[in-house]
Amino acid sequence: MVTVTDKAKAKIDHLMQDSGLDASYFLRVSVQGGGCSGLSYNLDFDNEEKKGDQFFEDRGVRFALDMKSFLYLAGTELDFSDGLNGKGFNFHNPNATRTCGCGESFSV
Repeated sequence: MVTVTDKAKAKIDHLMQDSGLDASYFLRVSVQGGGCSGLSYNLDFDNEEKKGDQFFEDRGVRFALDMKSFLYLAGTELDFSDGLNGKGFNFHNPNATRTCGCGESFSV
């Protein structure tokens, strides 16, 4: 299951509203190989379910993950930072064996 912080929820709600997306949309989260830590996280809004999707909801944010991503992201927290050290979404993944030292963050 993926959880979301209050700051991330507020930013997701804001992005959905600015984009004119209704409640049929959810946040698709996936993991792909690459990036400086060996994995890259992807976020996007979607309203079409795909075969094998796993759905979770936290604080009113609905997430869809494919099975491969689910295995990597179980227990992950999605946060949003708007500080001086970078602005964007950050994944706090307890399953990660190493992390990126570049302060990588992700935007939708």
